[in-house]
Amino acid sequence: MRWCTPCFALPTRIESDRCTIRQGWLVSDDQHVTEYCGPSENGGYRAFGAAEVWPETVRALPVGSPITGEVVGRRPFGVFLSIDGRPEDVGLAEIVRMPPCMELPGVGQRVAGTVVWHEESNCQVRVSLREWAEHQDLSVRFVDRVGQTVAGRVTKIASIGYFVRIADCVEGLVPVSGSVEGVREGQDVSVRIVSVDPERSRVILAAAGGA
Repeated sequence: MRWCTPCFALPTRIESDRCTIRQGWLVSDDQHVTEYCGPSENGGYRAFGAAEVWPETVRALPVGSPITGEVVGRRPFGVFLSIDGRPEDVGLAEIVRMPPCMELPGVGQRVAGTVVWHEESNCQVRVSLREWAEHQDLSVRFVDRVGQTVAGRVTKIASIGYFVRIADCVEGLVPVSGSVEGVREGQDVSVRIVSVDPERSRVILAAAGGA
C-alpha cells in the first residue's frame, strides 16, 4: 500500500503531543486543523484513505471541475480543504496562486474553487479559489505611469531589496544589491516606477532620485 504525505483520512481519534486526528482530519485540541503533520520515521501518523481512492478522485474531479468545501488547515504555503462530497480527498489551495494583497481564508471558512492539478505524489487535489481568480490585478493602472515618482510605504525588507505598497493591492520591489540600509518596515518613502508587467503582476521600483 502506498502512503500519502499528509496525515489525513484516518477514521479514529488519536491523541498525541503534537496534534489530534479526528473524523478523518488532523485537528488540534480546539477541534480545528491548525497544524500540518507529516509522517515521521519513528512510527508517526500517515494517511491511507486518500491513496486508496486516488484513481476515483482523479475521475470524479477532473481538471476544471468546480468544487466547494471547508478550510481545515492553514500553513505558510496554503490551505487544506475538505471537499464536499469527497470525504477521503485532500484539497490544497497554494499561496502561489493567491493575489499578493489577499490573505489565506481561515479555518472553518467555506470556499469555492476549481481543480487545477492532480498531485499524484501525495494524493492532493490542487485548487484555485474562486475569489482569487475573480480578483482584479490593479497593477495595470500603473503601466502608463512608468518613470513617475509616487509615494508608498515599505512593507517588507528582503535579501533582494525591499517591497513598497504604492496603492491598495499594489506592491513593487526596489531591488538592492547588498544589504538594505536606510529604510525600515512601515516607513513612508518616495519611489520611481521603473517597469510594470501586468501578466506577471510584477512592479519594479527604484528609490526616488536613484539611478
